[in-house]
Amino acid sequence: MSNTPGVQGITEADIANYLANTPGFFERHADLLSAVQITSPHGQRAVSLQERQMEMLRERIKGLEGKIVEMMRHGQENVSIADRLHRWTRTILLTHETAALPAALLDELTHQFLIPQAALRLWDTDAAFAELPCTQPVSEDVKTFAGSLGQPYCGVNAGFEAVRWLQAPHTVLSLAMIPLREGERSFGLLVLGSPDPTRYSAEMGTEFLARIGEIAAAGLGRLQAA
Repeated sequence: MSNTPGVQGITEADIANYLANTPGFFERHADLLSAVQITSPHGQRAVSLQERQMEMLRERIKGLEGKIVEMMRHGQENVSIADRLHRWTRTILLTHETAALPAALLDELTHQFLIPQAALRLWDTDAAFAELPCTQPVSEDVKTFAGSLGQPYCGVNAGFEAVRWLQAPHTVLSLAMIPLREGERSFGLLVLGSPDPTRYSAEMGTEFLARIGEIAAAGLGRLQAA
């Protein structure tokens, strides 16, 4: 409570409390609303209490309008992302030839989400798919790393072995690595690379990338050995 001195020991806090708890005061003294003059924050002119209140309301409305516009923009972005995810998932479902699935998955993923580079490796696959680029041998370190990821990795290119799977690894400054799982067992790694160092940062959320991994794993499970 303010201790600012007032008249005969009455403080500003006392006056504020009285006015807040006596709503009929300004009804009985309506002339005060126009008589009281205060300084406007928009220049040095004096305005009435009513005018100042209207300015405050306009500022509040302006702030709310800004928040509504921002919410609408986020909503439109979410709809766009959902549409892209739908088209990518549809491509996976409509690719009936199992051997063609990895390439179709990567092509549509990079197209829909404007990803500069993407690569995929799978292990423990059926021998019928041994010649596919995505089933070529990977080191045990990669398998261990994929198995240790509790969520997708996002960050700088620190010389990971998986970066060498990309088309132009020397241009990659940031990347995302998404483990592919069947239950608790990892059987693949999806790598997304970008020359933009901020595209995949350690601070970004990974929920959406995790969903990408779940959908990819559900489709690519067809290539696993029986």
